[in-house]
Amino acid sequence: MDTGMDIRSSRYLNIIVGLWLFASAFLWRHSAAQFTNTWVMGIVVAAIAAIALSWPAIRYLNTLAGAWLIISAFALPTITAGTRWNNFIVGIVVVVLSLAEAPSLAGGRVRHTRTV
Repeated sequence: MDTGMDIRSSRYLNIIVGLWLFASAFLWRHSAAQFTNTWVMGIVVAAIAAIALSWPAIRYLNTLAGAWLIISAFALPTITAGTRWNNFIVGIVVVVLSLAEAPSLAGGRVRHTRTV
């Protein structure tokens, strides 16, 4: 199993999630605060994920961005429940994907034991 590819995949998925977040700001009505928060955070998430392809440590900024999305989903005024739940779920996905670990210092190999 190529763990390097798994890590890149999580970064690419976070780029896609960020693009979805950006697009979702324009797909239905949002309060002014949620509209701005949604499209700005979409750009931030996608940009950080793209940079993390070359500079993995920066992915932790997406952990913070995801946490903000989770908090802001309930802290900012909303017009529709769809906005609240979209941003909440996207925030969780961003956090999980941003925490995908790089290979360990031991060579990135997982030790398998065989049981009989």
